[in-house]
Amino acid sequence: MKRPFWQAAIRFIFFGNYFYGLCAVALSIEASLQQQYPLNNLLYYTIVFCATVLYYTRAYITDNKAVTSNQRTNWYIEFKRWVVFSQIMLTIIVALGAGIFLYKNWQALKWLTWQSWGLILIFPVTAALYYGINSKKLGRYNLRNSGWLKPFVIGFAWAGLVTVYPVLFYSIDHGLHFQPTLVGLFLFIKNFMFITVLCIMFDIKDYAVDYNRQLKTFVVNVGLRKTIFYIIIPLCVIGLVSFISYAMLRHFHFMKIALNIIPFAALIAVAWSMHRRQSILYYLMIIDGLMLVKALCGTIAMVYF
Repeated sequence: MKRPFWQAAIRFIFFGNYFYGLCAVALSIEASLQQQYPLNNLLYYTIVFCATVLYYTRAYITDNKAVTSNQRTNWYIEFKRWVVFSQIMLTIIVALGAGIFLYKNWQALKWLTWQSWGLILIFPVTAALYYGINSKKLGRYNLRNSGWLKPFVIGFAWAGLVTVYPVLFYSIDHGLHFQPTLVGLFLFIKNFMFITVLCIMFDIKDYAVDYNRQLKTFVVNVGLRKTIFYIIIPLCVIGLVSFISYAMLRHFHFMKIALNIIPFAALIAVAWSMHRRQSILYYLMIIDGLMLVKALCGTIAMVYF
């Protein structure tokens, strides 16, 4: 039976990881505004979008394909040709975009400090180690096999992409000296915590698989209820209290505070609902959708208040 167009479109956007690309761009814009930097050019956001989709799709395109009960895996089997074509086109776009950026800024890159190079390299290296090394000489190793560490690795890589990179690459592109700030550090920690919590919530979906594989995620180690009430919700409350304290010290407008509270409140509400089993699309649309909610609330707060 053929699915309605809107259902097919939703699956395309979320199963194809294009929504992750949109979230990466939206969070990057939010972070630039919050650090009082102008927005980057279209080339930068194009590279961010395409690289994010490429990265997330790699895990599925390289898996051994066999029809399963997993809707997402079956979608990749059904649309294998499109996915391969998309990966090729996205790779070309990222390569061309990176080439243009390097050609335009090679003089500035020569004079970067070692701290700036460290910031440029640490996040993609961490992201690469998440998938790991698969070599006869070096052996097999990846960070995603460390269940408790996995959410922090993903959160760290995302926080770097959407918090550090926007201002660092703007500085390079405009010949400015990049100087890390306390505001930037606070926003990095905020994004790191927020996305790490989302990852812990997402592990709930894979509880049965991770348990059978003996992958010691938080939910496998301590159980569903304790993960929600002793880990996820306390982290959300700590993040919320920290933000309110910071906002009051900085004398933020009431509406700016209220708008930035919305993502934390939504995070707690979704965490509360996690004791009920949900579909894969619920996790992709609602849980990952909280990244877009956060970006929109933060952007509106900065633009209007």
